[in-house]
Amino acid sequence: MSKRIPFVKGHGTQNDFVLLLDHNGERLEDLSAEAVARLTDRYAGIGADGVIRVVRSAAVPEAAEYADEAEWFMDYRNADGSIAEMCGNGIRVLARYLWEARLVSGPVLRIATRGGIRVVHADPSGLITVEMGRAKRAASRVEALVRVGDLRWPAVAVHIPNPHAVVFVDDLGEAGSLAEAPELVPPSLFPDGANVEFVVTRGPQHIAMRVFERGVGETRSCGTGVAAAGWAAMRRDGMGKGLSYQVDVPGGELTVTERTDSELLLTGPAVLGVSGKVEL
Repeated sequence: MSKRIPFVKGHGTQNDFVLLLDHNGERLEDLSAEAVARLTDRYAGIGADGVIRVVRSAAVPEAAEYADEAEWFMDYRNADGSIAEMCGNGIRVLARYLWEARLVSGPVLRIATRGGIRVVHADPSGLITVEMGRAKRAASRVEALVRVGDLRWPAVAVHIPNPHAVVFVDDLGEAGSLAEAPELVPPSLFPDGANVEFVVTRGPQHIAMRVFERGVGETRSCGTGVAAAGWAAMRRDGMGKGLSYQVDVPGGELTVTERTDSELLLTGPAVLGVSGKVEL
């Protein structure tokens, strides 16, 4: 039997998502990778970079341990149906939905993810700030490399909490069309794959980037990727903690701040768009 599921579509700097509303976990216990891929197809489905199942933590066995601290769980999947730890743009969109649907109150919200609990703040400016956690550099004595065709670059391997390979280039066009996934070397450094960020300097504490997301392809933005790129640029530039970097992406602008306790903050917009019901 087909199921008609209510949905809302939203985006953060044009990184877009279909939010499937399954508040009590009764509709989508069997959400398949095939169903996600159909939903996110930009020609035969609704179209999106990913799918977020909006569900209470207590209704999901893997998130039940967080239920006392975070009522809501971000059940996130990439466009190909693969599961990811979290999404920095998507969690802002999820928070926007929870606030606008009046499912939560107050300017501070705790949301459970597969990468742990994230604290989300509604800023007076209308932007949303997410506490992304601390960056963890991949533990390896082998230099990470990214290859695109005959080109190769050294990469900074870091988890926030998704795996990332950050590459500094002279021009964002160096990576070409990014029609295919960049090659990660050595593969053992990224056993689950990684997002790849190509980063250029625009000015003091100001960078721009392109990103190839695992399970999606090149996207207009990537929240965890922006955090990874900002953190790597701070390390490259020898900057102290407590500073912010502006990060330009094709879909807009975000800000990354590293607090003195090493927590990374990601600040940017979140916009809700069309809503309706979709059959799975």
